[in-house]
Amino acid sequence: MHTTDEILRASAAWVWFPRDSEHEKADLQLVRYPERFGGGVRGSQVASDADAVAVVERAVERTRSWGESELRFWTNASDAPDVEDALRRRGAEHIDTVAVFARSIDALSVDVPDDVRAEVVCTLDQVREVDAINVPVWQQQPLDDDGLKTELDEVTSTLHAGTQVRVLARLDGRAVSTGGCTVVDGFSRLWGAATLESARGRGTYRAVLAERLRVSASFGATTALVKGRTATSAPILARAGFTHYGDERAYLLKV
Repeated sequence: MHTTDEILRASAAWVWFPRDSEHEKADLQLVRYPERFGGGVRGSQVASDADAVAVVERAVERTRSWGESELRFWTNASDAPDVEDALRRRGAEHIDTVAVFARSIDALSVDVPDDVRAEVVCTLDQVREVDAINVPVWQQQPLDDDGLKTELDEVTSTLHAGTQVRVLARLDGRAVSTGGCTVVDGFSRLWGAATLESARGRGTYRAVLAERLRVSASFGATTALVKGRTATSAPILARAGFTHYGDERAYLLKV
């Protein structure tokens, strides 16, 4: 099990670069999302000698120069300086909160219902089923045929490299839940969990969680790290034995 400091540093360093995104890193991390994921810019990982107002203004100007109109900023306890007050004064709206959880994989035990089956994604049909879940849950655009094939190439190459896995859960044979994980420095970063609304509360998220833990342990991960939304997955993670290490908050700023 990693130490508390290692867990907090790993949480702060975690950022996603979607395929076809643009990004830059100076005194903070900025990522321009492709239109398929709603566009806009995500900011995080502040490490600056400038004051908070200057950091926020730089992020706003870069967002404008990219031709985008929305800046979503994820704050973290390790940010220096803390920019939350500057964001609020600038008119940003608090739109989301995630709880940072971690736990030794060996110490975790997840109860999975008998009528739910989880499987590792490795075929084009499975990738198509994953997309059919993600589109309504994340309100994103569906992949076309070329996009599905590109996604399959990425899924299979990272699976064979032992660095990443995507999991699918079925309820009565129907694909209803999915999630992925990436192994970095002994951590299994659990991400992208999504369940169709009609199947929620049936244990499919737990099945996806258990399978990701199993596979990532086989890849050499020792600590599971996850950011769970306070209104959805956070209570499930707490019941599964994860320890809460703090919260990260998202702000939306129209620029």
